[in-house]
Amino acid sequence: MTEDVVAVCYSKNNKFLAVGQLDCTVKVFFTDTLKFYISLYGHKLPVTTIDISHDNTLIVTGSADKNIKIWGLDFGDCHRSLFAHDEAVMSVKFIPDTHMFFSVGRDKKLKQWDADKFEHIQTLEGHHKEVWSVDVSSSGEFVVTSSHDKSIRLWERTDEPLVLEDERETARELEYEKSLVATSTTIAGERDSGEAEHAGKKNMENIKAAERIMEAIEILREERAKDTQYQEELEQSKDKGVFPPERHVILSTLNMTGSDYVLDVLRKVRPSEIELSLLVLPFHYVIDLLGLLDTWLKERQHVELCCKCALYLLRVYHNQIVANKVLVAVIESLNMNTVQAIDEIRDTIGFNLAGLKFLQMDYEEGTETFFSDHTDKITSIRKKKRAVLKTVS
Repeated sequence: MTEDVVAVCYSKNNKFLAVGQLDCTVKVFFTDTLKFYISLYGHKLPVTTIDISHDNTLIVTGSADKNIKIWGLDFGDCHRSLFAHDEAVMSVKFIPDTHMFFSVGRDKKLKQWDADKFEHIQTLEGHHKEVWSVDVSSSGEFVVTSSHDKSIRLWERTDEPLVLEDERETARELEYEKSLVATSTTIAGERDSGEAEHAGKKNMENIKAAERIMEAIEILREERAKDTQYQEELEQSKDKGVFPPERHVILSTLNMTGSDYVLDVLRKVRPSEIELSLLVLPFHYVIDLLGLLDTWLKERQHVELCCKCALYLLRVYHNQIVANKVLVAVIESLNMNTVQAIDEIRDTIGFNLAGLKFLQMDYEEGTETFFSDHTDKITSIRKKKRAVLKTVS
């Protein structure tokens, strides 16, 4: 061999010997004469692992370039190149009597593939460090993997049906979460100062919280539309045969009004996620939410939460709010109610602090100074000891 050998594999019929070299190629030889058969080119980094299917028609190679290539052993043509792992591929192994195979890599994952349809079937996670090797039992019921975390894991095939669409949906959600984390959340018109900010990141929890808020606002809109229609029918029919509209199932179950339900949903969002959840809301929901915040502040309901949400929405959607004439009256009312609510809370806190200080002073005046008395006793004892020492000397 002209280059260092990294991986070797025998075909199951003992006819071929595949050799992976450091020059990123795979050479196949006849085992009886060791004559050269075909050469496989395509990997950009050294080939780290090779396996041949049990019917000796396919050969799979894994490389440090994170790719797996599926080749035909008859002509040496590359059927498909798959981006398999986030790190180098360390080992591949066919399931006996099938064209399905497993692969492991330095990204700590075990993956199953279909070499006929070129599809990723499932991903199994469990190791905490790089996975070095994988092997499959002769029955295909068990898979064993070894890892740099000093563990060997035995995986068993179950009777539970595997739905590829569900696996793909899960994979898409994970990719979407990664894209959300990577997306910059800098607000338009502001600079990324690079300073420490509130802990949190965009993820599916933020998206779901925003969806719950939007759903609650939609329910409120439906209830308001029903009430408006009911009032119009009352005026037209002069209270003859007009029945009140049925309330939404959720509102009737919880015995809440639409406004109270929206506030309840907003309260259940984690404080660390409330801002990112509001950031996801479309602007037409923000218009309704600002009106609700004004109403809640007027009624002095959860003033701290309402002020936090209102200030954040005004900061984020400042340009749209300024350009919207409908919101002028709402913003003026919101400004007045916010100032009044905060002043009341500040006065209440000040009054409570003054009362606590008065109680503290009253308690200190009415109790004995236990420690000061004992300090005087200890001082007198020390003086007596000093006098005795002087007399003896």
